[in-house]
Amino acid sequence: MRPGEVALPFDPGSATDAGLCFIGHLRTPWTRGRCPKNLREARALGGDCQARINAPFRPGLQGLSPGQAVILLYWTGAARRDLIVQQPAHRDRPTGTFALRSPARPNPIALAVVRLLDLDAENGTLIFDALDAYDGTPLLDLKPWLRSVDVPPETGAD
Repeated sequence: MRPGEVALPFDPGSATDAGLCFIGHLRTPWTRGRCPKNLREARALGGDCQARINAPFRPGLQGLSPGQAVILLYWTGAARRDLIVQQPAHRDRPTGTFALRSPARPNPIALAVVRLLDLDAENGTLIFDALDAYDGTPLLDLKPWLRSVDVPPETGAD
């Protein structure tokens, strides 16, 4: 742990509150130690970024089309789950996990808003503009990004 970090007194990974099933996996050029920290970096680096959807879930791709923005939820299960306060290298002081996009969190679920470039629903292959996940990362869900729903009202702060 880095100075200022705080760990939970229990392992969130031992909870049995929810049952999840992976609908597929992400295919990327990234590996541990060689992965962009965020989508901005991933877009700058480029690379082949795909999702492979498991056969039973492929009918759920109906209605998606190239060019639209989609939200991916994926499982970063290799990350620590016990850090509730973290000291990121880019911050000058410790910060609560829920104020960060770090993969280290009680439920290691990552979110990405990406552009769907192409899809082959029959084979379950979706191609995206970028991904910031290791190759083989499990995919939990895929949702359309909707401007009328997903853009918060103006508050003057960001």
